[in-house]
Amino acid sequence: MSTAAAAVDATPVPAKGKKKLILIVAAALVLLLLAGGAALLLLKSQAAKGDEGEDGETASAPAETRRDPKIIPTFVALEMFTVNLADRDAERYAQIGITLEVDDSKAGERIKQFMPAIRNNVLMAIADRTAAELMGRDGKTQLAERVKRETARALGYDVPEEGAVTAAAKQRGGDDEHPVRGVHFSNFIIQ
Repeated sequence: MSTAAAAVDATPVPAKGKKKLILIVAAALVLLLLAGGAALLLLKSQAAKGDEGEDGETASAPAETRRDPKIIPTFVALEMFTVNLADRDAERYAQIGITLEVDDSKAGERIKQFMPAIRNNVLMAIADRTAAELMGRDGKTQLAERVKRETARALGYDVPEEGAVTAAAKQRGGDDEHPVRGVHFSNFIIQ
């Protein structure tokens, strides 16, 4: 290698050039981070808008599960249900744990007073189902609605059959006035 070529390779880059290069790289990184943050915020806001319905309420939560966060519900656990199912081809049974969600502690006390009638109605509601009906999510959802209706009946409320809506319920906007707001399964075994 010639001495002139070695001298060119060995010359240091002026300090002023290094500072400019560092500033340019730093500015590019800051711009890249800002653009990435803006894109992330935009995607999150669009995803949140996509989950809302026309009235601004979240579409992912069913109407019956939306509640006022200021009201603290009361939960009443029922004893475990072990029931023979209505399968004709085989002996099948279900072991189901149910917890009722009610408006307040007064409603919880009332449910405890009517427990024998409630347990009877729930046992009958489970016993006329087959294992195939209860296996899927839809079957469990339908069972929860039926348990809710049967509990209200045991408490003395006039509750229509599945899918039927009374004239009084239509006037109230389809909302039933009984205290049971939700049915939660704590255990669900089918054998």
